[in-house]
Amino acid sequence: MPTSDIKEVIFAQGHKNILATHKTTLEFTTAKYLTKKGDCIIALAANKASADLNAAFKKNLRNSKAHLILLIEAGGISEQVEAQGDPKLILANSKDMVIRKSGYICNRTLAIHADKAAQDLSRNLVEKLKNPRQTVKITLKVRI
Repeated sequence: MPTSDIKEVIFAQGHKNILATHKTTLEFTTAKYLTKKGDCIIALAANKASADLNAAFKKNLRNSKAHLILLIEAGGISEQVEAQGDPKLILANSKDMVIRKSGYICNRTLAIHADKAAQDLSRNLVEKLKNPRQTVKITLKVRI
């Protein structure tokens, strides 16, 4: 029987240097500045990193059957990304959360085997994310 959904909500900001062109990852960061080399980053100045997520959320995400649904909302546009949890997730990074299309896990990894990377996001959403005054709401929901 599936457990109830456990949810985390993160607020971040857009930035003029957001490109969202990376082919295999997307990232949210607590950093406040971005160069154009950070082509996987889609939101900055996040109010949480993976270390800040609640213990029940982390426990569920570390289940081998965990399914993560990310809802990214900015300027009236929203997009959903789906990924998988894994028992090997560390979830202790104090700055970044990276969602990967691959199965690679390091201390920055939030989820793996995602159905989208930064380059796959709608360009309408990316335009909103390029506005430094744009608040970005990221809802993470884990389901087993």
